[in-house]
Amino acid sequence: MAELFTIENLVALGMLTLLQAVLGFDNLLYISLESSRAPAEKQAMVRKLGIGIAVVLRIVLLFLLMSMIRWFQDPLFELHLGFVDGVFNLHALIVLAGGVFIMYTATKEIWHMMSLEAGHAEDSGPKSVVQVITWIVLMNLVFSFDSILSAMALSDVFAVMATAIVIGGVLMIVLADHVSAFLRRNRMFEVLGLFVLFIVGIMLLTEGGHLAHLKLFAQPIHAMSKTTFYFVIGVLVLVDIVQTRYQRKLLRQKERVAKVG
Repeated sequence: MAELFTIENLVALGMLTLLQAVLGFDNLLYISLESSRAPAEKQAMVRKLGIGIAVVLRIVLLFLLMSMIRWFQDPLFELHLGFVDGVFNLHALIVLAGGVFIMYTATKEIWHMMSLEAGHAEDSGPKSVVQVITWIVLMNLVFSFDSILSAMALSDVFAVMATAIVIGGVLMIVLADHVSAFLRRNRMFEVLGLFVLFIVGIMLLTEGGHLAHLKLFAQPIHAMSKTTFYFVIGVLVLVDIVQTRYQRKLLRQKERVAKVG
């Protein structure tokens, strides 16, 4: 434990904690949206327990990756169909599966929001606590691959990386309640959040495709950078703000016209 308090490791710990915070934004959004499917009185407990279990499993995953990194990176199979080519390993398959699931979840929730017939919303009711916690933990592990591999590039000291994971988990527990409360108070941002989640799925798909050296019609798939991701999110937020203000302006104009008439 004494090695944790060297200048070099303290600097690495600060950088890793910042990295966990930056890379954890999309994960935090998923947790906030998924926890809203649990019974209202248990949502806060679900978030805390789900993140807590995920942090423990992240540390286990960190240990496994440090011990068996080649097992996750070694090719499992190749695919050569002419229009699709790639070399898939376990890391790529996990990230691709996570991206598909998140896009499916976001699309399903958007469809439920748009559905006007009650019969189309049979799956939109509350989920059980166990279901929600399970999905939070599983998706947290999917999101954790990038952050853990990035951490391993900055430090090779297990105690430093594990401490950064714990600090990041505590920050997520604290912020998850605030993000969920904000979404409850501002229901219109739920739609924005779901589209952000959809983009997160796209980001994971491109990352998985990049890891698998995937080519579609001989064109290589490049991973979406975090810079691009945050730029797209910024544009979505700006569009949502402008649209909301424009709608309010149109409502005020209609009210004035109604009064004059």
